[in-house]
Amino acid sequence: MSDIDPQLLLGHRSGLPEDLRYLLERYPRDQWQAHENLGGMAQFWLQRHDMFRELGGMLTQSVSDYREGQLEAQPFASFFVPRLQFFLQQLHGHHQIEDMHYFPVFTRAESGLMRGFDLLDNDHHVIHDALERNAHGANGFLGKLGEGRDAARYAADAYAKDTEDLVAMLLRHLEDEEDLIVPVILDRGEAKLGLM
Repeated sequence: MSDIDPQLLLGHRSGLPEDLRYLLERYPRDQWQAHENLGGMAQFWLQRHDMFRELGGMLTQSVSDYREGQLEAQPFASFFVPRLQFFLQQLHGHHQIEDMHYFPVFTRAESGLMRGFDLLDNDHHVIHDALERNAHGANGFLGKLGEGRDAARYAADAYAKDTEDLVAMLLRHLEDEEDLIVPVILDRGEAKLGLM
C-alpha cells in the first residue's frame, strides 16, 4: 500500500481524514443505535468490536496487575494465556471475513470511500504483523515466569509496551472502521447491500 499517505498509516493517524467522513457527518455516532437501518448484522459486528475492546483492556490490565505484584505468576498465566489465544484467533478470523466479504461489498456500494477501505485493509496487515510480534513476545515473557521474579519482571515490562501499542492501534482501527462502515449501512440498509 505504498500510495497511502504516511500520516494516515495506523499508528500515525488520529482518525479518518475529512474527505472520508462525509457519510459520518450525515449519520453521527449518537444516532446509530436508534436508526432503523442498523440491522442484525451491523449490531453483531459492533458487538464483536466491543468484545475486542474489552479483551484488549483485560489483557493490558492483567499484565499491569502482574507487574505491580497484584497477581502471582501462576494465577496470571492461567488468566492470561487462554484470553490471549482467544483474542489473537478471533481477531485474525474477524479480519479475514472483513477483507474477503464485507470490504468488497462496501467498496462497491460507496466507491467514494475506496481509499478508506484501502486504509483499513492496510491496517489489517499492520495489525496482523503486530499480533504475530505480540504472540512471540508473550511466549518469551511467559517462558520467563519460571525463572524468578526479576527475570519475569523485566520480560513483563518489555511485553507490556508491546501489548499497549497493539491495543492502541486496534482501538484506533476499530473506531475508524466503524466510522467508515456503519454510515454506509445506515445510508443503504443491510438488505440493499446484500448483508442479510
